[in-house]
Amino acid sequence: MQATSPTGALTGMRVVIADDEALARARLRGLLADHAHVQVVAEADSGQAAIAACREHAPDVVLLDIAMPGMDGLTTARELATLDPAPAVVFCTAYDAHALSAFEAAALDYLMKPIRAERLASALARVRTYMAGRDQPGQRAGASAARDHLCARLRGSLRVIALADIHYLQAEEKYVVVHHARGEDLVEDSLKTLEEEFGSRFVRI
Repeated sequence: MQATSPTGALTGMRVVIADDEALARARLRGLLADHAHVQVVAEADSGQAAIAACREHAPDVVLLDIAMPGMDGLTTARELATLDPAPAVVFCTAYDAHALSAFEAAALDYLMKPIRAERLASALARVRTYMAGRDQPGQRAGASAARDHLCARLRGSLRVIALADIHYLQAEEKYVVVHHARGEDLVEDSLKTLEEEFGSRFVRI
C-alpha cells in the first residue's frame, strides 16, 4: 500500500543513504530503484555528512550504517532525532550486537547485511506508516514512532517479533519469554519496561 496525500495522490519518499562503504551505498541505491515513488536525495560516507545532508534535504528516512569511523550510527541517530522534522531511521548493518541500542535510539527497523529486497520493502512500508502518522494534524514534529515489534536473539542472529503475533509475555529470572505465533524467544527488556511501553496493548496479570 502506498502513502497518499490528503488529495489522494501518491506521495514520494525522500531517502538519504549513509554508509562509509561505497559498494554498500550502491547496493542500497540499486534495491531502492525497484520502488516507485522513492527518491534518493543524498548519500553520505560518515555520520557528520549524514546530519549535514538531512539538514539540507529534509529526508523522510535515513538508511544508516552503524559501524562508521568517527561518529557512529547510533550517535548519528540520536543527533538526527533532534532535527525538526526528524527523519525516520532504519539501520543497515552487518552486526546484530547493537540491535537493542538501535531500537532505544528510536530506529524504525534494523536490517542485516546483505540486505534482502523483501526486508527492505518491509522497512519502507513501516516508514510509510510513520510518515502517515507524522503528517496527521496534531502530531508533534519530531515525535518518535512507537515500536510495533520486539527484538530477540536466536543463535547469534536477530529475530524481529511483531506485537500482533505475541500471545503473552512471561518473566523468567532476568529475561522475559515472549510467547508468539512462531514459538517463543527471550528478550532482554524487563517486564516492567515492557508494561510501561505497551500498557495499552497488554494487561499484566
